[in-house]
Amino acid sequence: MHNLINEIVARAKANRQRIVLPEGTEERTLKAANLILTDEVADLILLGSPDEIMELATKWGLGNIGKATIIDPTNHPKQEEYALLLCELRKKKGMTIEEARKLVLDPLYLGCLIIKNGDADGQLAGAKNTTGDVLRPALQIIKTMPGITCVSGAMLLLTKAPEYGKNGLLVMGDVAVTPVPDASQLAQIAVCTAYTAKNVAGIENPKVALLSFSTKGSAKHEVVDKVVEAVKLAKALDPNLLLDGELQADAALVPSIGASKAPGSPIAGEANVLIVPSLEVGNISYKLVQRLGNADAIGPILQGIARPVNDLSRGCSIEDIYRMIAITANQAIALNNTK
Repeated sequence: MHNLINEIVARAKANRQRIVLPEGTEERTLKAANLILTDEVADLILLGSPDEIMELATKWGLGNIGKATIIDPTNHPKQEEYALLLCELRKKKGMTIEEARKLVLDPLYLGCLIIKNGDADGQLAGAKNTTGDVLRPALQIIKTMPGITCVSGAMLLLTKAPEYGKNGLLVMGDVAVTPVPDASQLAQIAVCTAYTAKNVAGIENPKVALLSFSTKGSAKHEVVDKVVEAVKLAKALDPNLLLDGELQADAALVPSIGASKAPGSPIAGEANVLIVPSLEVGNISYKLVQRLGNADAIGPILQGIARPVNDLSRGCSIEDIYRMIAITANQAIALNNTK
């Protein structure tokens, strides 16, 4: 399991990215930041009062926090520049410069503006903010990737079953954002999750299965029709992607069942990326695999935003934050390479 994390960290170290941490005075965030800076995994921008951050660093014995760039949201040289940028981005929504000047004081807005302005590569927050508060400025300022309208979340599942996926590693989406995706959104989730599998999980050849309770017409229902339609749309979005559906989970994962239920399928029995038909299925599935199968679930990793912005669980550990900074850096590296 730790091999994957080690690979993710090594890729981040080899191509250091600038990651913004808007919750610069939050204890777990600061402690994780100190470890990241000690290990030279990423260049960090901490948002918060410089005096308070350095005081806390001294209190907790965090000797490397001084290596971060610390920006005070209430007083920094680019305050007006970012306010003008925000006003320009939101003028169609009627935003005034006065409103923009207020919003740039909010670290979650400021972090996204720093990225939009080209002064950072990604952001991680959520240790003390809700998902909605983390996502709102990202969607207003950074927006979605070209051709994508739907943000989703992928989970890396490191299972104890090496015969499945890539030595037991599977990537599942969407487990975090869109409750009932339509066919178009489901197709986008499939393509974005395949990119995450490649760029973060190091799966060179993603084999994507769109899951259902039916395999290739074995059951008839409108929810099956949606998956069938999503397969067509995903193939149009990325014709080079190895992708198939609708497949039941066993047909997607087990070679003998894949061969008998979906003969001729390019990925049946060999899937390493699993796309679930709804958020309900995704959330239930990964938690069952995590608890009953004793798997390590890493994520959710947000995807579909034009620059990486990730959201932490408010119950996250220092280790969770460290991993997610490295993952955010890997997403940024891949996006920089496709520019």
